[in-house]
Amino acid sequence: MNIHEYQAKELLSKFGIGIPAGHAALSVEEAIAGAKKLPGPLYVVKAQIHAGGRGKGKFKELGPDAKGGVRLAKSIEDVEADAKDMLGNTLVTVQTGDVGKQVNRLYVTDGVDIAEEYYLSMLVDRATGRVAMIVSTEGGMDIEAVAEETPEKITTITIDPAQGFMPHHGRAVAFALKLEGDLNKQAQKLSKQLYEAFMSLDCAMLEINPLVETKDGQLLVLDTKMSFDSNALYRHPDVEALRDETEEDPAEVEASKYDLAYIKLDGNIGCMVNGAGLAMATMDIIKLNGAFPANFLDVGGGATKEKVTSAFKIILSDPAVEGILVNIFGGIMKCDIIADGIVAAAKDVNLSVPLVVRLEGTNVEKGKEILNNSGLKIVSADDLGDAAKKIVAEVKEAA
Repeated sequence: MNIHEYQAKELLSKFGIGIPAGHAALSVEEAIAGAKKLPGPLYVVKAQIHAGGRGKGKFKELGPDAKGGVRLAKSIEDVEADAKDMLGNTLVTVQTGDVGKQVNRLYVTDGVDIAEEYYLSMLVDRATGRVAMIVSTEGGMDIEAVAEETPEKITTITIDPAQGFMPHHGRAVAFALKLEGDLNKQAQKLSKQLYEAFMSLDCAMLEINPLVETKDGQLLVLDTKMSFDSNALYRHPDVEALRDETEEDPAEVEASKYDLAYIKLDGNIGCMVNGAGLAMATMDIIKLNGAFPANFLDVGGGATKEKVTSAFKIILSDPAVEGILVNIFGGIMKCDIIADGIVAAAKDVNLSVPLVVRLEGTNVEKGKEILNNSGLKIVSADDLGDAAKKIVAEVKEAA
C-alpha cells in the first residue's frame, strides 16, 4: 500500500525526523489557509499523487508550457493561482503513463534554503533477507539514471534485522554522503531514526529524495515516498486508514475487498488461477502462444463460490478482455466450487467473450459436469498447454 507525501512526512515526524512545516489541502481555500499558517515568504505547492516525477510532469488541461506539479510560490496569491491550476486537473509524469492521475490533494509547505541535496532510501533486499539502505550524494535526480550513468556514486549498506541498526551503519551513511562535523552526527542519528520507522511500520520501501542540507546546517526530509507490506497492515490500523482508494485501479480496489490478488495488465486474455506460481506460468504460456495476459489474478487456495464469482466479474469489468482462461489445480480449492462460481458469474454478466477452462484435482469430474450442463459455451482443456492454445485460437476466431 502506498500513501501520499504529506502522510509519510507526518508518520516520520513521529520518530523525531526533521521535515519542513506544511499543510495538506483538498480545496483552494484550504491551500490558502495552510499557506497563511506558514512563515513565508516562499512557499512550495505540491500535487499529491502516487507517482514520482511530479515536478517535471505536465497537466493535460493546461498545455505544454504550464508549470509542473511542484511549484515555488512567492506570495499567497501565487499559492491560490497554483492551487486553482492543479486541483481537479490531470498530471502526467514518467511514472503515471499517458493516462496521468487527477490531482485531488495538495501539500503546501514552507520554502527551504537548500545548500546540498542527497538521496537516501530503504527497502527489503530479498536476495539477502536484509534491509538495504541506499545512499547517494546525487539527490534530486532519478536514482535509476544515477545507477545507470554513475553507479559509483551509490552506496548500499545492508542491515541484518536480527542484529538491528548499529552505530557503524550510521557512520557508513554519513561517510557515503561525505558529511563532516555536526552534519555527520545528524546523518548518523537520522539514519537510525529512519530504520526504526521502517521496521516499526512494516514498510516495504522508504525513499527520501531529496534529503537536503539547509544553509543553516540542518538535514531535512524535503520529499519522501513510503509503501507498506499489505500483509502486515492488520498490525497498523492507523496506517491502513491513510489509504487513498482514488489513487488505485478500481478493479484492484474491488478485488481487495474479497482478498483476491489482482493486478491489471495490458493484454487481452483474462486469467483466473489459484496459486501465484501457477498464475505466473499461465501468463507465460499465454505469451508463448502469441497473446498477452490482461491481468494477474490469484483466487487463493480456499475460495468460496461467491469469491470466484466476484473474481470473474472483476476480470470482465476490463473492456480490453477478449477472452478468459481459467486454470485451476484443485487441492484445498475444489473444482466443483470453481465451476459453480464460473457458471454463476457467466450467467450474471451475460458472458459474451470466449471462455476456456482447465480443471484438475479435487472433485474435477464434478466440476466438469457442472460446466458441461451449464448451457454455456465453455471450452474444456486437458492441460495448460492445450488451454493456452485454445483460448488464443478462440479469441482470434471471435475477432
